[in-house]
Amino acid sequence: MERENDRVAEPGNVTVDAPDDVLRLVPRLRGWRRELHQIPECDFDLPETIAYLRAQLEPMGERCDCLRLFSPASSTLCALFDRGTGAATALRADMDALPVTEETGVPFASRHQGRMHACGHDGHMAMALGACAWMSEHVDLLPRSVLVVFQPAEETTGGARKVCESGVFERLGVDRIFGFHLWPDLPVAQVATRASALLAASNETTVEFQGRASHIAKASQGRDALLAACRFVPEAYRYMDERALEEPCLLKFGHMEAGEVRNQIAAGARVEGSLRTFSVQMGKRCREELPGIAERVASDLGCTVRTHFSEGYPPVVNDHEVTSWATGVLRDQGISVEQVPEPLLIAEDFAWYQQWLPGTFFLLGTGTGIPLHASTFDFDETILARGVDVYRSLVTATV
Repeated sequence: MERENDRVAEPGNVTVDAPDDVLRLVPRLRGWRRELHQIPECDFDLPETIAYLRAQLEPMGERCDCLRLFSPASSTLCALFDRGTGAATALRADMDALPVTEETGVPFASRHQGRMHACGHDGHMAMALGACAWMSEHVDLLPRSVLVVFQPAEETTGGARKVCESGVFERLGVDRIFGFHLWPDLPVAQVATRASALLAASNETTVEFQGRASHIAKASQGRDALLAACRFVPEAYRYMDERALEEPCLLKFGHMEAGEVRNQIAAGARVEGSLRTFSVQMGKRCREELPGIAERVASDLGCTVRTHFSEGYPPVVNDHEVTSWATGVLRDQGISVEQVPEPLLIAEDFAWYQQWLPGTFFLLGTGTGIPLHASTFDFDETILARGVDVYRSLVTATV
């Protein structure tokens, strides 16, 4: 999950309406989150985090003989509550942190210089541990097996895809998956989602123009790559404005480099940006048609061009049937689920799971307004009880 503009706010004490057996977990949720917050690790390099999670989960297995721990993929830890059913439900938590220097001033701040859980993954792990703790004490209430996935590399290369490619879901009969992301702009402890597209596909976009250098006194002898780049950007924006009339999508460029000195026609120019789309079809269309715009602009000025799109993450698209079922279950349990009115332009690798099986991704409000990826990111851990209550409701509901 990506960075937004920094804005500082102080988290306050909150109250969450949840069953007593969930609320009793709040001290443990707070402790898990704060202990994980102190040991942030990045990408796939998560030995301390995985060791901590395993140390918390193993005693639960001693109380619950159907719980087993295993790793289906690199730097991944799974907890399976095996009820012997042919179908299973999966819950997902991401483990990795960010290369951010913490500035919260909290007593449980990161002990790893230059790394911080600034995107709430410590909270996501705590909620998943809370769900495991609850299930270990109420295993007889589970109508089907439950797989809890602690995955690496959400912030970098998409660790979710590695989990999917491991075949673990097929082996265990997983037919639906749920996950959460803490969300600063929602009211405290508010759950929100929407059927269909929720978060965007992200393709990092690089367009490189190649011309010919010349002194500006002999500009006609050059081929102006800088001018080509400057003409291309508004042309690309006009194209995207037209596509956005069909369905939400966005392309913006935030970085440009060109030339070497001020009195020379630039032989090379490079613009870097990000393409966001909410359907596989629109993403494919934009990636196919934007290079043609760049080539036309380049040709008009005697330049050549190369356009590159990173593979990126697919869009997070919540399955209509599963989302309708899940929101109905939560409503029956007295848990309010707010409808997200429009898809959001941030990307998340939960999308990979939804390429393999139906699933629903939820947002959980922190109520602080402190943006994701900010060096001041913090929240009141009491809200995590709401996430555990959602998980409890979903894993105990009959199909």
